[in-house]
Amino acid sequence: MKHTIQADSFIDNLDKVAGVRQEISVCLAQMGDILSQAELAGKNTSGALGLSSDIENINLASQNLHQGIFRLLVLGDMKRGKSTFINALIGENILPNAVNPCTALLTILRYGEEKKVTVHFNDEKTPEQLEFKEFKQKYTIDPKEAKQLGKGKKMVFAEVSHAIVEYPLPLLSKGLEIIDSPGLNDTEDRNETSLGYINNCHAILFLMRASQPYTLAERRYLENYIKGRGLTVFFIINGWDQIQEGILDPDDEEELQTAEMQLRELFEVNLAQYCQINGKNIYSERVFEISAINALRRRIKDQSASLEGTGFPELLRSLNTFLTQDRAIAQLQPAIILAHQTYTNIQAAIQRRLSLLKQDVSEMKQRISSVEPEFEQLGIIRDQFQQEIITTRDIQANTIAESLRSYILNLGNTFETDFLPYQPDLELFDFLNKDKREAFNELLQQAFEQYTADKIATWTLTVELEMNAAFAKLSTSAATYGASYSQVTDQIANKLSGQELKRKTQTTTAEDSPTWTKWAMGLLSLSRGNIAGVAMAQAGFDWKNILLNYIAAIGVNSVTSSITGIFLGPVGLAFLGMGIGFVQADQARQKLVQTTQKELTKYLPQAAEEYLPQIRTGVEECFNTYEREVIEQINKDITQRRAELDNLLQQKAAHEINLQTESQRLQSVAAEVYQQLQQVDKVYSVVNTETAKSAD
Repeated sequence: MKHTIQADSFIDNLDKVAGVRQEISVCLAQMGDILSQAELAGKNTSGALGLSSDIENINLASQNLHQGIFRLLVLGDMKRGKSTFINALIGENILPNAVNPCTALLTILRYGEEKKVTVHFNDEKTPEQLEFKEFKQKYTIDPKEAKQLGKGKKMVFAEVSHAIVEYPLPLLSKGLEIIDSPGLNDTEDRNETSLGYINNCHAILFLMRASQPYTLAERRYLENYIKGRGLTVFFIINGWDQIQEGILDPDDEEELQTAEMQLRELFEVNLAQYCQINGKNIYSERVFEISAINALRRRIKDQSASLEGTGFPELLRSLNTFLTQDRAIAQLQPAIILAHQTYTNIQAAIQRRLSLLKQDVSEMKQRISSVEPEFEQLGIIRDQFQQEIITTRDIQANTIAESLRSYILNLGNTFETDFLPYQPDLELFDFLNKDKREAFNELLQQAFEQYTADKIATWTLTVELEMNAAFAKLSTSAATYGASYSQVTDQIANKLSGQELKRKTQTTTAEDSPTWTKWAMGLLSLSRGNIAGVAMAQAGFDWKNILLNYIAAIGVNSVTSSITGIFLGPVGLAFLGMGIGFVQADQARQKLVQTTQKELTKYLPQAAEEYLPQIRTGVEECFNTYEREVIEQINKDITQRRAELDNLLQQKAAHEINLQTESQRLQSVAAEVYQQLQQVDKVYSVVNTETAKSAD
């Protein structure tokens, strides 16, 4: 049996990872400082080496590691105990978790030196700072009221974007952020934005309740928003200790075991599909039976109290493995790659500099002039890759927009079957009663909104396949263009030095390819700015952060609204026209669905045309961002290479340069950088070794 882990051990391990991040971050910062000082010194000797891009990249990597966090998103329907669970996890009663009120805002819990709550708004209104007590009172809501608002398409606190709760807690100080979300069924508008939340988190903690096993709302959410998206999900079945209260004889041990076994079978049948990695079943590492209230009670009385029997030790063990090993390695790898690439670039620049220093000014000018065709060739390679990105963008924008058109138009063909799970529990003849007609319409519209929102969410899975394939192809092209680019830069080096550059291998690999190639292949982060809401710095180019947040911003529900706002009126008129001849409810239901299908088919083309431009723009923005970042990297590399030669020529023409002294200076710079690189490798190797031992 695997060992369990208590909260303090989890904190210790997070602390170790945070320490490793900081240590490597410091080494990278030192590398940046060494290079910056060297470039300043070069202005008085042989000229700067043109390493501004390398310095910028290495400093960015250092900052990303320094600010690095693990972000956990807590999802679940209302009254599943999300806030109680979070309070138990952090060991203090911070978030509202009373019997009735529930969290009504997206709440980000992070470390802060002082206790503070800041509420951010959707418009330009100044953020509001509140006391904890005031926050709990002002921004919680009774579940019944939330459900009622949802029926009326009213989002709870619609003017609020999110709240940030800062608290000086040990767990949060180790680089952990926890996001508490509103209930799944707050409104369809809230559900659609969840695609943006989940894509910006390292893991999802999906809370369910043992007394309400696998509800229709949970099934619907998992199938449409989680399934097939490659997300890491931990399922938390809360209130496991309350099963005993639901059986006929609470003292009957056999009856209790039978009830628990049946529940376990139900959850496994439905959740096993979400617990597969490369064909391997990891259900036991992803599904946990807990009692959040018992764990919270113990931790409030004693922070170091044992949590055995609450399910938390088992959960913390799996979270510990995932965050401090799997995710930690993924966070560190880009920085390690960049550190090695930077050292390679420095060595190459120094070799070029020393070979050129042996020449007089006239010979140097002649050789620099001789490589102009090669520089033009670098520009041609850049332009060719840029054109491929643009062509791919246009093809994908049209393909995905047309796929949405076809998908929307086809909804009418399968509506009668697809709508069945969404049909509300209606007394259809209420529609003939003027006093009850409004409530009837609201329920029918809500059901239709759920149906259309889910259908569009399902369609986004096809987008993922299309976009992933497109960027994978661009990654392959980047490697090819990178190899050609390296061949040309080798020719430049050969011409400048008058010597033949010998490569270790005949072909250029990803390891010795230009830095821009690594960016384009997704080996390094492309996200330099906040291009996608709460986008986090991570390895690789993640188009989802742009497209899915873009879709959330413009509103997938615009499709729903454009349809329901037009055709529900005619459906109602048709239903009124049925008169009292339909005495059987099932006949009335059938007629209602058939009439709805008929009217839906009429207005689907209009809905498709309204939404297509927005989707096309979103897809284009993904490729435009990729193009801007990659082409900027290539331009910087070309500019840097030209600046390196211009700097040397200016210094050579201005004064005599002592070759031996300059050689010693540059070799000393390389040695200092290499010393930092060795420290980086040493720290990283320790992490890798510990991870391998843990895996065994």
